[in-house]
Amino acid sequence: VSTQSTWGPFFNRIIETVLKMSADQKFVTLEVKDKYAIATVAREPVNSMNLELWQQLMAALDECEKNPKIRGLIFQTGLKKDVFTAGNDLKELYSKTTTKERYEQFWVVQNTFLIRLYTSRLHTVAAIRGQCPAGGCILSLMCDYRIMNIENDPRIGLNEVALGIPVPKYWCAILHKQIGQGVAERLLTSAYMPTSKEAEKIGLVHKTTTKDQLLPLAEKEVQTILKFQDSGRVATKLQNRLAFAEEWKGFITQEWQAGWKMLSSPQLTAVLGMVMQRLSGNSNPQSKL
Repeated sequence: VSTQSTWGPFFNRIIETVLKMSADQKFVTLEVKDKYAIATVAREPVNSMNLELWQQLMAALDECEKNPKIRGLIFQTGLKKDVFTAGNDLKELYSKTTTKERYEQFWVVQNTFLIRLYTSRLHTVAAIRGQCPAGGCILSLMCDYRIMNIENDPRIGLNEVALGIPVPKYWCAILHKQIGQGVAERLLTSAYMPTSKEAEKIGLVHKTTTKDQLLPLAEKEVQTILKFQDSGRVATKLQNRLAFAEEWKGFITQEWQAGWKMLSSPQLTAVLGMVMQRLSGNSNPQSKL
């Protein structure tokens, strides 16, 4: 079952552009197993999610969905540090390091990928090693199952408010669905990111374990679910998700336009400039988020 054909001409052109691209650097690699694949994300030092990384995630998902032998997909980090992904690269959001045209492409590609992942026929698992804020958190929330390590109490959450940026509307809605509106609103408005053990207690992740068991348990989860026929599982998944996904898809254009107006305002440009300088530790802002 695929939802790609329902996207319409504009979004299909975006998808086609992504799939035809030739990346200078490979940030996402696929290892195909018997009935599933493992996507390893590695953009040192912290997997900052720029346009190219989101494009490569889209291409990896498309490759897996087009292969009828692949029925599951696991995401993991390939970084040296314990970071799943540090979220969106601030250079894609800071108006002085991007353009309106690039921001449009960035936002459309990112959210198109997220919606497609949310409605994928694949059984998807996020094997989360290390810190997982913002964009990393929403990627994991699109997956059917989330496992996170416990060493050094890594944190996960949608913490955009801490940067002076509102959390995107449908990202908020997904968190509401996962952990309940009351708890979600408290986390979102306070920018609090629970530790992996706290996240397990509130349902933000399904299971915690040690780093060495992350991938084995992720593979076990996929193998367990794939014992069932796909027809019933996929139909049930879409029955629960497709209406929400269609509503989200219809909001993408409005959201990027409003987002750019906000991000290019003098006030937020100044705020993000200070954030980038603080993160870089020097006078030339570089995203290390």
